[in-house]
Amino acid sequence: MSNQTAVTEFLLLGFSDVRELQILHFVVFLVLYLLSLVGNLLIFIAIDLDHHLHTPMYFFLMNLSVLDLGSVSVTIPKSMVNSLMNTRWISYSGCVAQVFLFAFFASADYAILTIMAYDRYVAICQPLYYETVMNRRACVQMAGSAWISVFLYSAVHTGNTFAISFCGGNMVDQFFCEIPQLLKLACSGSVLSELGLLIFSLFLCLSCFVFIIVSYVQIFTTVLRSPSEQGQYKAFSTCLPHLIVVSLLVDTSTFAYLKPIFSSPAARNLMVAVLYSVLPPMMNPIIYSMRNKELKSALSKLIGWRLFIKN
Repeated sequence: MSNQTAVTEFLLLGFSDVRELQILHFVVFLVLYLLSLVGNLLIFIAIDLDHHLHTPMYFFLMNLSVLDLGSVSVTIPKSMVNSLMNTRWISYSGCVAQVFLFAFFASADYAILTIMAYDRYVAICQPLYYETVMNRRACVQMAGSAWISVFLYSAVHTGNTFAISFCGGNMVDQFFCEIPQLLKLACSGSVLSELGLLIFSLFLCLSCFVFIIVSYVQIFTTVLRSPSEQGQYKAFSTCLPHLIVVSLLVDTSTFAYLKPIFSSPAARNLMVAVLYSVLPPMMNPIIYSMRNKELKSALSKLIGWRLFIKN
């Protein structure tokens, strides 16, 4: 049975069939969405307007904010509309778009975090070569390479997923279209190529994670050898937020994709999906601005300037 002719739309998993709970879900997701949008927009605008923050670290942080904005905008709005309109459907093309965009933003997020780990490694372990290695052209090339390669990867991933035949109906056991849940609907024997690609993706993610861990082992070893307490504090204040963001993304994603998806209860699928699709984009601006004096100063100036103009 061909998926192009048999499946014209998918049904997403709803949080509840009770109307009052649907409205509550809409309100909660609206609050989470607005927090994510405002936080990441403030980070982006503050860095863009403050010339003191035009450094490689903050350049990559701007990229991360854009990716987080895109990530939450792929999944949350459709779920909010479905709850508000008391419906669960998503068109075939809409599902394809969700799979592609979510894979793109999530993978690019991980790629940028890996580049940021390399940036911190060069800044702390090889400070004499930092301006040469991490010059403006090199930063743009690294970010551009990450975006382009992830775009191609997501296109192959999405095309491979929707090339399979769906014999298990059109009910997606999630509040947005994602590859593991779509594979549950596939005909037996038609998912081998996509499973192979998923294993390859896991290998890539594991390689990036090992690279980040090795980088931070070198960083912390160098920092602890430094006799300057002020230098140690500055290094930790810039590295710890990044390490926390990486841990948050890896932990939630690992918990989501290593659980048995073919037998997981629907309620647990929903809760886990909220953890890895909504929580990281919302928490990243808070984590990065918590101990970073330069960023907090830029945000204070931005908010204060806006209030002054408004008054």
